[in-house]
Amino acid sequence: MPADPSPGIAGETPARSAGTPQRSATDRPPRASATSAVEVRRSNRRSRTVSAYREGDRTIVLIPARMSEAEEQRWVNVMLDKLAAQESRRVFGDSELAARAERLSAQYFEGRARPASVRWVTNQNTRWGSCTPAEGSIRLSHRLQGMPEYVVDYVLVHELAHLLVPGHGPGFWRLLEAYPRTERARGYLEGVVAADRLPQLPAARGE
Repeated sequence: MPADPSPGIAGETPARSAGTPQRSATDRPPRASATSAVEVRRSNRRSRTVSAYREGDRTIVLIPARMSEAEEQRWVNVMLDKLAAQESRRVFGDSELAARAERLSAQYFEGRARPASVRWVTNQNTRWGSCTPAEGSIRLSHRLQGMPEYVVDYVLVHELAHLLVPGHGPGFWRLLEAYPRTERARGYLEGVVAADRLPQLPAARGE
């Protein structure tokens, strides 16, 4: 039974297993996992650790060549959770937010969405983001701060798309299809909303 993962250095986690069939120690070409945004790379030079990092819209997971398919899927999930936890601790300011919006516009909309301003606001508690196309201004709720970066990027892409298509018609949603993590980000935000609506448990006695 594989050992539970323990924190490693620079995204690396020791990977130990027992009873795993030994495979050829030759390098294998990169292989996309079941998740379209994840690419798994096996190497015979990696024998004891698993690591992962972001590369644009993809997550690259590096694993030992001898790892079984079941272990591969397990470690992909572990490293995705680990990266998300690391990203959730990051909070960036308005200048970085504007830079991200510029990069996302270039990546998904050929630079056609050009906001005049992008900033965090604290007065949006019923929506994640808003856009005023006439002014070219985009505002993101401070509640997004600390969420995974792909979620923040989704909200930015959503508002950038409104600079090109103001409403939520078919043309707008076709624009959003360019962002590969749209469904995952929407699911994350829907989960946050659902959790907020759950009744609070009573405090234990003595608390």
